[in-house]
Amino acid sequence: MSRETIYASSVEYFLAPIGELLEDESITEVMVNGFDQIYIERRGKIELTNARFESDDALISAIHNIAQWVGREIDPERPILDARLPNGSRVNAIIPPSARTGTYLTIRKFSKKAFTMDDLVNFGSISPEVCEFLDICVRLRKNILISGGTGTGKTTFLGAVCESVPEDERIVVIEDTSELRLPQEHCLYLEAQQGDRQGRGRLSVRQLFINSLRMRPDRIIVGEVRSGEALDLVQSMISGHAGSLSTVHANTARDALIRMETLSLMSDIEIPVYVARAQVASAIDLVVQITRFSEDGSRKVTRVSEAFGLDDQNRYQLQDLYTTRMHGKDADGMLEMTIERTEHTPTFAAEPHEAGMQSRIRHTASLWKK
Repeated sequence: MSRETIYASSVEYFLAPIGELLEDESITEVMVNGFDQIYIERRGKIELTNARFESDDALISAIHNIAQWVGREIDPERPILDARLPNGSRVNAIIPPSARTGTYLTIRKFSKKAFTMDDLVNFGSISPEVCEFLDICVRLRKNILISGGTGTGKTTFLGAVCESVPEDERIVVIEDTSELRLPQEHCLYLEAQQGDRQGRGRLSVRQLFINSLRMRPDRIIVGEVRSGEALDLVQSMISGHAGSLSTVHANTARDALIRMETLSLMSDIEIPVYVARAQVASAIDLVVQITRFSEDGSRKVTRVSEAFGLDDQNRYQLQDLYTTRMHGKDADGMLEMTIERTEHTPTFAAEPHEAGMQSRIRHTASLWKK
């Protein structure tokens, strides 16, 4: 029996109290707020369940079992664990004293099927026109930042957008906890590692990113920018590695650029604020904003904005290419909205025809210059 099979059986045993929730494909997240209080997210809405662990010790034992598999530790000195289950589901755990009212365990379930852009169109998350626009932008090697709050589906959307990367490119994917699965064959997946108590064995996203530049990548995908690796990503974008894609936590396109600027300043390389801003402005071409609507639990692309440098007052210049128009609710209480083109034209409107992409243009013909 292989180590993976033994571990999978062990996890199944320790997580038996929430086993049915993990098997239910309609559930996207399981949130354990202590051994006797377990919530789920189903179709974008949170529900309290009757499931419970036998005791706090039983819950902690399950968490230690997960930590053992990924070679990480969790204890009062290191009370946070980021890991994944054998099926790829992402796990976060935090124990006392940092968790004040008990032991917390959050499991974001891993979809058995990687969603495509066509899937997102069918879900109503994006329109066919915006889908085609982003496909062309990826092929034009535009640097794209996907912005949104927690639980909006940024990583899922990133994976779907990446399907537009040409098959003949060498792709390096860098993540804190591995989630992305791309359809291209020539993909290399790098995952950050937590060190031991002395810090030995630790590999940060930033270290992996720096190493990836030596791996002859055609395209670099960073699952989420959270810290000083933002500076390395931005500098790579403006120095020969165009076409990168990543996600960031932000509520607007402008906030996304400001956050990238702030994260760049968190690097151990000291640079003036105006230099960080200038580099972010030069690097990022498009910001795609995703929103989760609590009214009906839906997740949708609500805005696509082009970033094109700084104005004479050193402020980011942005123009919305697509924005959302709300139309109320349908008979089932679901929000009705459409994402529509604005009057603005991208600064790179001539590039698709110059690159010979006429065969890919169906819904967006009026957007491009011949």
